Formats: sequence, structure tokens, C-alpha cells
Amino acid sequence: MAEIQGSYDDLFTAVPEALAALLDAGDVGASVAVFVDGEPVVDVWGGFADADRTIPWQRDTIAGVWSVTKTMTALSALILADRGELDLDAPVARYWPEFAAEGKDGVLVRHLLSHTAGLPNWDGTVEELYDWPSATARLAELAPQWEPGTAAGYHSLTQGYLVGEVVRRITGRSVGEFFADEVAGPLGADFHMGLSAEHDHRVALAVPPPSRDADYLASAPSPTAAAAAGTGIRLRDGNSVAWRRAQIPAASGFGNARSVALVQSVMACGGTVRGVRLLSQAGCDRAWEEQFSGEDRILGMPMRWGLGYGLFGGTYGWGGWGGSMVMIEPDARMAVSYVPNQMREPGNDNRGIEVVMSAYDGLTALRA
Repeated sequence: MAEIQGSYDDLFTAVPEALAALLDAGDVGASVAVFVDGEPVVDVWGGFADADRTIPWQRDTIAGVWSVTKTMTALSALILADRGELDLDAPVARYWPEFAAEGKDGVLVRHLLSHTAGLPNWDGTVEELYDWPSATARLAELAPQWEPGTAAGYHSLTQGYLVGEVVRRITGRSVGEFFADEVAGPLGADFHMGLSAEHDHRVALAVPPPSRDADYLASAPSPTAAAAAGTGIRLRDGNSVAWRRAQIPAASGFGNARSVALVQSVMACGGTVRGVRLLSQAGCDRAWEEQFSGEDRILGMPMRWGLGYGLFGGTYGWGGWGGSMVMIEPDARMAVSYVPNQMREPGNDNRGIEVVMSAYDGLTALRA
């Protein structure tokens, strides 16, 4: 069995066992964390940080978490809403006047967070993603593909710019700066949107699925999903220095399972973790107010969307291309995170769910 490093409560042995099984099955490296009441009951890692399996995964190894980044951007917006600085029912144009172009004056802030704004596709170049003014100006000029609020279509890249520009207009700071100052910094969380060069040596680059290479293209998990429109993101893009430096708040966050679970424990624990209060219980509850339920036009499958999070029964959270995941269980005050560097084909990737289910084994034992 693969060697697992870190620590865990004896009641949660199923979690490191699940990680070891994934590594034994061929995965390169990963970290897993389970937090209950804002404290780690599992903080483990194993495998390797590089495709050649020469660099062991360390305690402070970080990796790109792709769309799990959306939960960090959503949290930033929810904090502003809780402070009364952002009205989720206001038109986006109240904060970003140029956004009203092409009939978007009726798009509300909550539409951005719930993938119902009608702007799901990025049709610029990959290089333009690295230029914030260019990216946001391009989105402001678009017309919505459907009447905002009436349908959902996963805004895989665009959501981060849309929400992030609202955050910037309100605070005068980029969403990455706001997150660093108001969330990661106070919590001591090793999560970054816009990674500086000093951290490059800690990054576990993404490894393509077997038989794929660096041109592997991002795709939706469902075979019935809409054909990809606009510019596709390749694995080589996500592994580039330019991607790490940029703020792409829907997809370019870097961290490990510990940092992801710590941050999202704020949502699991009513807004306060380790004595740091980021928002109220009511502010947390907003996240899982259902905004849409039905077929997602882009993902090609039934979805329930809250404000910045996917809703799954009594839990909420989201996953990223490549397998990363965070799940929040508010009734148990639990957050579970899985951050791998080994990618699998989306339609055949249940690793995050397996890890979450192993955490429930521990939760059942804890409650016994």
C-alpha cells in the first residue's frame, strides 16, 4: 500500500486508506483534508509532485485546483454581501456601469454567482485571460445567450471575471488581493489566486490522464454536454507560468487540501473558524439558497445551483477539472477537500466522491 504522510483521527482511518488506494491504482500524488468544527481530523498526503515520480509530495506541496477556485471567489462575494457592501439582488451595472451594454442591465449579481447570467463562453484567446482589463471589457460587451435568470449554463471561465470585477469595483482590489487580505491571511490558509514566483518550487504540475498529453483539453463531465464553444483550455495552459501568475478566479487557484478545507470550514461553521469571523450565519446560509434547478445547458446534466456553489442534497461545494473537490456539510460542521495532480477523464472520475464518502464513515463513527 502507498505510504501516506500526515495525521488523522483514528475514527477517520477510512480517509487515508482511500487516498492510499487511489495512489495504488496509479495516481501520481494528492492531498486530502477533513475539518470538523474548524479543526483538522484528517490532514494527509502521499505520492509524488511530478509526473516522473522523483519528487515526493510534501506537506506544503500545492497544486492547481481548477474550478474549486470558484468557491473562493464566491466566498469573497458573500463576505461583501454580509457586510452590506454588495447587494446580491442589485443589477451588476450598479457596480460596473459598462456591463449594461447589449441588454444586460437586468442581469443581477445573483445571476453571476448561479451560472444563470447567460454569458458562459469565453471567446477570447488564452493570452487575453491573463489581461484583466481586456477580459472584463470583452465580457461587458457581450449579449446574454438567454434571458438572465431563466436558465443555467456553467460559466467555467467567465464566472470568475464577472464576480471578480464586481469585487474590484466595490473594494478597489482584485479578487485575489481581497481574498489574500480578508480570507487567506487572517486564517493562515495557503491558498493563492495569482501565485507569486516564490511558490513555484512547491507546485505539483497537473499530469494528464493515461494516453493523453499536454494538449489535453478541458471538457464537461457529461457526454450529453453542449459542444464546447469559444476557446478551450489545454493542460499545457494550466501548467504554464503565465497561468499561475494570472488571476483567473474561476480556475487558476493554487493550494492543497488543508488550505481548501480550512477556508471552506468558514462556511461549514457559521462564518467563524479559529476565532476569525468572516461572515455571519445568515451570510453562510445564502450560499445554499437554491437559485436554479434543472438541466444545465453547458454541463448537459441536472444541476442545482446556489450562490457560487453546487447543491447536492444536504451538502454543497464544487469540483475542478482534474479531480479536485471540496464538499461542505453544514449540519456536521464538516469540510472535505481532495487535491490531486493526476487527472482522469471527467466521465470516469469518482475520486472526490470516494474521498467524501470515506469522510462520512468517520463522521458516523464520531457521532456514535
